[in-house]
Amino acid sequence: MIRIVKFIFLDILKNKFVLIYTFLLAAMSWSAFGLEDNTAKGLLTLLNIILLTTPLVAILFSTIYLYNSSEFIELLLSQPIKRITLWLSLFLGLGVSLMLAFFIGAGIPILLNAPEDVGYMMLIAGAIISVVFVSLAFLSAILTRDKAKGIGISIMLWLYFALFFDGLVLFLTFQFADYPIEKAMIGISTLSPIDMTRILILLNLDVSAMMGYTGAIFKDFFGTTQGLIISFVVLLLWIVVPFLISLNKFRNKDL
Repeated sequence: MIRIVKFIFLDILKNKFVLIYTFLLAAMSWSAFGLEDNTAKGLLTLLNIILLTTPLVAILFSTIYLYNSSEFIELLLSQPIKRITLWLSLFLGLGVSLMLAFFIGAGIPILLNAPEDVGYMMLIAGAIISVVFVSLAFLSAILTRDKAKGIGISIMLWLYFALFFDGLVLFLTFQFADYPIEKAMIGISTLSPIDMTRILILLNLDVSAMMGYTGAIFKDFFGTTQGLIISFVVLLLWIVVPFLISLNKFRNKDL
């Protein structure tokens, strides 16, 4: 298993797309801090970049890589290798390589410009969100043999979590504005890994006061140790559940 992970990891690191992604992420990160005289403003600018760019790159690149590696996967399965070992090796190879690209591209500027709790939180959250969307990419790729459909599913998942979900939450907020739904919003926010990541970082930036009463509710919950543990467990479930579903389908799939 370790040899397969190492091979996939080195193969991805030599991919030009990953190198370009790392370079662009680094350029945007340094620019975010260079153009702002305030570290907090730079982190807010970088937050928007991370929450849109990182998930999109992770899910698209992973989906395309899986489809392009179909012959390699079939070749390995002709050897005495268990399907669970191969699928897990692919996941680890993709996840670790994209996390490394994120650490090099965004992690170094963050650590140099904001070596404090909010910087560490953004670094951890960015790495986790990368792996979450790698997991969703595995689910997208295993649902259909058609590469175009698989990529389409990946794009739709990203659009839903990055854009449509926020619109849905805004719609519910306006429709039930006369009811005390602030606590229910905590549960609804767990249905999107991007929203969970945004809330965690914004609360560490201490801008929750700008969110009014809802922000106070979020801070009372997510700002505690118990809330942080629950939120990280939820993000972990966003990694594990889609991967386990894809693994179950891969084990029973006729290649």
